[in-house]
Amino acid sequence: MKAEETNLKDCWILEPDVFEDERGYFYEGFNSEKFKNITGFEFDVKQVNQSRSAKGVLRGLHFQSGKHAQAKLISCIEGEVLDVAVDLRQGSSSFGGYSVVRLSAHNKKHFYIPKGTAHGFLVLSDYAKLMYQVDELYNAESDSGIKYNDPDLNISWGVRDEELILSEKDINLPSLSQLKLDF
Repeated sequence: MKAEETNLKDCWILEPDVFEDERGYFYEGFNSEKFKNITGFEFDVKQVNQSRSAKGVLRGLHFQSGKHAQAKLISCIEGEVLDVAVDLRQGSSSFGGYSVVRLSAHNKKHFYIPKGTAHGFLVLSDYAKLMYQVDELYNAESDSGIKYNDPDLNISWGVRDEELILSEKDINLPSLSQLKLDF
């Protein structure tokens, strides 16, 4: 497995060793021992989620706060997305910064984002399926987010706002400056 730490502290892009032949391919999607050896910390998966979204759908930027904060390992199992993480950990050297990676079924990369980090993605292909492995169970009271187009973050999604498909929830999320963070 190849691993590259991003510009965000403790945020990693992981690229598995893929074994291909005329039958198809095989790779380890996650190995806790290898992950700990590379990153220096443990990731204990407690829940696995999947989403399917159409081209132009932007989901995010979402996170859970407090004791229910989640670290996530994100994989694109069909299609392609622009995946974004935003560091919300006060006192972090990368607080308020963001990292962007293209995840696709073709490149088989995984994006690890630590607790205290918001997550969002934009579907670039006709549709995309994402799988999220998380280290804490979902808790509705801890669910929160930041507006995808917060001018303080200045994330370049690469498309015009009128091309995006957004949920009502995501349209009405607060900006980073309006949040009371507890990371």
